[in-house]
Amino acid sequence: MSKIPFLHGDQLAERFHALDRFLAQHQQLWRPRPFTQLRMAWETDHPELSTWLRQRSLEEAEAAQQHLDQLPAPAPYPQLAQQARQLSTVGELPDAGLPPAGHRLDANVPGRKWQQIEAFSRRLSFREHTHHWLDWCSGKGHLGRRVLQAGQRLTCLEHDAELVAAGQALSDRHRLPATHVRQDVLAEDSARHLGGDRSVVALHACGDLHVRLLQLASQQGCHQMAVAPCCYNRIQGTHYQALSAAAQASNLQLSLDDLGLPLSETVTAGTRVRRQRDESMARRLGFDLLQRQQRQRDEYLPTPSLPVAWLAKPFAQYCRDLAALKALEITGEPDWAALEAAGQRRLAEVRNLELVRNLFRRPLELWLVLDRALFLQEQGYAVRLGVFCDYHLTPRNLLLLAERGG
Repeated sequence: MSKIPFLHGDQLAERFHALDRFLAQHQQLWRPRPFTQLRMAWETDHPELSTWLRQRSLEEAEAAQQHLDQLPAPAPYPQLAQQARQLSTVGELPDAGLPPAGHRLDANVPGRKWQQIEAFSRRLSFREHTHHWLDWCSGKGHLGRRVLQAGQRLTCLEHDAELVAAGQALSDRHRLPATHVRQDVLAEDSARHLGGDRSVVALHACGDLHVRLLQLASQQGCHQMAVAPCCYNRIQGTHYQALSAAAQASNLQLSLDDLGLPLSETVTAGTRVRRQRDESMARRLGFDLLQRQQRQRDEYLPTPSLPVAWLAKPFAQYCRDLAALKALEITGEPDWAALEAAGQRRLAEVRNLELVRNLFRRPLELWLVLDRALFLQEQGYAVRLGVFCDYHLTPRNLLLLAERGG
């Protein structure tokens, strides 16, 4: 177990304000995206760091991703890395113990997902005994079935009718007291499932889905909550809507691009997926250079997501088809080989320049989760915030435990 403590009580606000100052002070380093800008404004202020990063290979950038704080880069990188590490360090929540899973309860659950469920379930220590679990955005209800113990009941809420039917069939097969309900949790009537007797669990409910849970569960008087947030950028608005008084008072105004920063990690992606991602990004960067030439405008042109099959096209055809999608007429005869090679070089530069931005991934994520923690405190909950599993199992490993009364 980690010797580093989890956060609770006054520590939540103290850490939030320290992170808020750090993120606000250095926002010129993490807001701009190297993918969309040929040169960052901060490169003028830190020319030695800029030159050092731009000379590195794509392989060197990839190798550095897992150990950002150990990169021997020029100043101010080491100082920023140390600050980011100190401010974003959070200890593990204690293992509350859990009886072994029932026979074949993990059947047909991908191994990594089951490990996440197992780790999450072992951290659910509450003062009062749990009588009725509510699995929010449950899918087939694998998490709910794992936390369910003798003498307890389970309700699973899920919007997808096929997942609801499959989940109910699994619960019936295991003869568990579980009810699977088709429910759009963003709808007005979702509050009817929440109440003081419900203990709510949500593992990686995205954006508005888990924010809605925190708001409704606190309004309806749920005594216990365990929430591991995910996908902070999956919101209906164009900017982040702070939940707590502390975050509402912050000068940070976060865009969807900003909210995507904590999710820009690929520790769980396979080799083939990474290779396709790199090839796609290199082609997009080559096309970006082309469109700047053709439009005679030094600005990024957003392009839509493309099927993987597009990677099989010759580069020239890829660019012509993408230009057609953007109603961009290509004039003259571009040097396709030079553009494709430039896209490859630019990918290496982008990935290395992103190492600076990536130092702020975890601090920003912790800022966002602390906003949720402080909101729950304001609603009268005792809140604990810590990690529930190893980072390599999932980077989204922060867990909020909230309890009222008792």
